[in-house]
Amino acid sequence: MPKPVMKRVQAIFFRTAQGGEPVREWLRDLTAEDRKVIGGDLQLAEFAWPVGMPLSRPLGQGLHEIRSRLPSNRIARVIFYISAQQEMVLLHGFIKKTEKTPVADLELARRNKRMHEGAQA
Repeated sequence: MPKPVMKRVQAIFFRTAQGGEPVREWLRDLTAEDRKVIGGDLQLAEFAWPVGMPLSRPLGQGLHEIRSRLPSNRIARVIFYISAQQEMVLLHGFIKKTEKTPVADLELARRNKRMHEGAQA
């Protein structure tokens, strides 16, 4: 009998002090087709972690990104980190419009990571 495939990390949504979940809220604004692609990419990372290019890339300071090519001819990124509890914490999602990851998006993800780590302590 084949051994069941288990997730190596579990994706969870970062939650603000006010209870908001920025990545979940961002996903709701996308089309169903775009959500399906991003969800599939996240699921692949959960089962195969650690993964590299072209699906995932390290951004420094413990941050990583999931890189999704959407059917709407756009590129999406979900920035996350792996917590001490070995959870993939989804910090920030955005549609990429420039060659480099915008500094503001990286800073927001870093701030969310610090808040999440503080809440876990």
